[in-house]
Amino acid sequence: MYSNWIMSTSRSPLFWSAIRSVPYWACCLMVILSACGSNDDDQPEAPIDRYVFRVPENFPEPTYTFDNNPVTKGGFELGKMLFYDPNISRDGSVSCNNCHIQATAFADSPVHPLSVGVENRLGIRNAPSLVNMAFFPEFFWDGGVTHLDFVPINAIEAEFEMDETVENVVAKLNATEKYKTKFREVFDIEEITLPYALHALSQFTCMMVSANSRYDRYIRGEGESLSALELEGRSLFQDKCASCHSGDLFTDFSYRNNGLDSTFADTGRNRITSLESDIGKFRVPSLRNVELTSPYMHSARFSTLEEVLDHYASGMVPSATIDEQFVGSESLGIPLDTDEKDAIIAFLYTLTDTEFLQDTLFFRN
Repeated sequence: MYSNWIMSTSRSPLFWSAIRSVPYWACCLMVILSACGSNDDDQPEAPIDRYVFRVPENFPEPTYTFDNNPVTKGGFELGKMLFYDPNISRDGSVSCNNCHIQATAFADSPVHPLSVGVENRLGIRNAPSLVNMAFFPEFFWDGGVTHLDFVPINAIEAEFEMDETVENVVAKLNATEKYKTKFREVFDIEEITLPYALHALSQFTCMMVSANSRYDRYIRGEGESLSALELEGRSLFQDKCASCHSGDLFTDFSYRNNGLDSTFADTGRNRITSLESDIGKFRVPSLRNVELTSPYMHSARFSTLEEVLDHYASGMVPSATIDEQFVGSESLGIPLDTDEKDAIIAFLYTLTDTEFLQDTLFFRN
């Protein structure tokens, strides 16, 4: 305050005429006050580097191998170009963004309960959210991929998604001058190869960290409060749901049969392990932004969270591999009355991260 006043006033000749009549000690005092007034509060904060991966305070350590592929602004932007580019698909009609939309936390739109690929071919499962994948040990509903770098290969080569080969994708990139230039700038290479393309995509998807919901701010003590109903829902959730949807990622990453069917056209985890004990088991999904990621379950069985809780309360069916925790002495499932369901859903809504859903960092250029 004092420094601003002196700087503006000192331009006036009258100021210097007056100052010559002031005793020396008073001039010194004015200089000291001026220095004291120029504090850190008057200085603009250093801008936050948006292209640095940061672990949220309430999150576990990431599983992604950043030592091999640190995020840079150039790598992130290159990954974004690839993510939104439909030319990665065989006929140039499908990009990663077709099934992973920011407004729904990079899950699919409710309009497409099952993923839709080239020539409108229908997939076999609901496309899940991509948020917080830097913390995941395995990927897809069946855990068929164990490193984020290799996740795009499945989508590229699946005949009901992009129906392309990675060799053709690399050839397309090398034939495109903008990609040749960008890969040269980012990775200092003259010829684009698959590992570098996958690294770029991982740099983009690794930064999809959703950790600023009302729940997060409440847990971190950042001045957020939850209503009585939401707190009741949290307590019920911890008692009835958190054995599977555990921690601040709201998943224990296990594979479970939750009583959707008694027979299985899609055998889930069994497709990867070939174990009979894994028939009908699918990965426990994260519940972050679950308010917006309907329909629910790998098969898109339920349209609303109310339907999901109705299933757990009274709609489960027995099978040989059903998870033991759902098998009670008198009934199958998780006992829930209407008020308890309402409270749990109120809590689940606090996991919606509006800031992430609207973050311009992920917008298509």
